[in-house]
Amino acid sequence: MTKQDNVQTTLLTGEGDALSDQLVSFRQMVLERGRDLYRDLPWRRSRDPYEVWISEVMLQQTQVSRVDGRWQRWLERFPSIEALARAEAAEVLDEWQGLGYNRRALSVWHAAQQVAEAGGVMPSEAAQLVALPGIGPATAAGIRAFALDLPGVYLETNVRTVFLHELFPEAEKVPDRVLVPLVDACCPKDASDPYDDPRTWYFALLDYGAWLKRSIPNPSRRSAGHVRQSRFEGSHRQKRAMAVRVLLARGEAGVTAEGLAKELSEQEQSAGRGPVCVEDAQALLSELACEGFCSANGDVWSI
Repeated sequence: MTKQDNVQTTLLTGEGDALSDQLVSFRQMVLERGRDLYRDLPWRRSRDPYEVWISEVMLQQTQVSRVDGRWQRWLERFPSIEALARAEAAEVLDEWQGLGYNRRALSVWHAAQQVAEAGGVMPSEAAQLVALPGIGPATAAGIRAFALDLPGVYLETNVRTVFLHELFPEAEKVPDRVLVPLVDACCPKDASDPYDDPRTWYFALLDYGAWLKRSIPNPSRRSAGHVRQSRFEGSHRQKRAMAVRVLLARGEAGVTAEGLAKELSEQEQSAGRGPVCVEDAQALLSELACEGFCSANGDVWSI
């Protein structure tokens, strides 16, 4: 048993995973900090599962300031699951530009199509949610907590930050398997107390965690799963994003591998980097096609 496992054991009494006095105090402190640090974000005023879902996906690895405004614009363009399901891939990708990780946009689109085909109502059970494209355990727990006030293990970066800072202050490489039972035990199991329900509790964790990251060295770096994000400029990810933008700009006319290589080379060379060869552009288009971003008609590729 590791040192982190020992800490977990002392925090849970073993009697139906009841909370120790330390965890009771921890919860009271987090709720108080949450009230003091509460952020009145637009998506927090909604309890619509679709609207909450879109906010959760947009906020993955994206700053809150970038999502505020984009979330509202998305809902103006795709106000319902049915509207999103009826949209074309190019429309969805166009609206997503600037939020990063274009795969998320396609996953949301495909999931909306599945939900629409099943009647248009977002499922409420965690197992049904994670069966949809792009929805993992944390996103499912966020939808359940913030839209439906249902309990679950919502273990995302700010939540992880609070648990590591307060309960594992000296530990390094803390695995999520140690944190999950604690997150589960601390989450209220019903919504009978409006000041301490799943929705309020996780808002408090998010806001306290965000404050900690601005105030001290990020505690989540002490997570066993922490990976330093690779540089974006000049990376393969950047070339993928640029290629998607070129495909969107060309519309139905599409682009050839030679044409894409020329446009990418111009952008790369303007940034002081080397040109992109036709073979690399062809490989990039093939990669995007395998993921459903585009398709080929002869030697012309389009979304």
